[in-house]
Amino acid sequence: MSTLRIGLISDTHGLLRPQALAALQGCDRILHAGDIGKPEILDALRQLAPLTAVRGNNDRDAWADGINEAEELELGGVGLYLVHDQADIPDDLAERGFSVVVTGHSHKPLITERAGLLHVNPGSAGPRRFKLPVSVGLMTVEGSEVRAELLELEI
Repeated sequence: MSTLRIGLISDTHGLLRPQALAALQGCDRILHAGDIGKPEILDALRQLAPLTAVRGNNDRDAWADGINEAEELELGGVGLYLVHDQADIPDDLAERGFSVVVTGHSHKPLITERAGLLHVNPGSAGPRRFKLPVSVGLMTVEGSEVRAELLELEI
């Protein structure tokens, strides 16, 4: 059984720190949960691994026109739903076979389980907001088992 390592990043707001790139090195796939800030962020992440990104509430310039507000993925046999704002999570995801929801927006790193779904917010990897940590997330999929962890970046 192979192990899939998925890097989670959000709320870069135009700032992709070298510490975030280092933390995501070696991932099989990267998910960006919105508020990207500029297209160069996506280009740099694509150098590390295949990338799926969603548009955040601040991604409104023409470069972001082709980016969806939500993405439905199956990675390693696990259904994942990627959306920027928790308020935009559909109510029927568990019934539709999803196991994981990845969001951003709040800048608050979080791993919790609700209504049969693993919710992961990697926090903000961009500019520090208030006294919140600067962080990314890692998710490991092995068979039907999904594990998530948060990594606070030293800056």
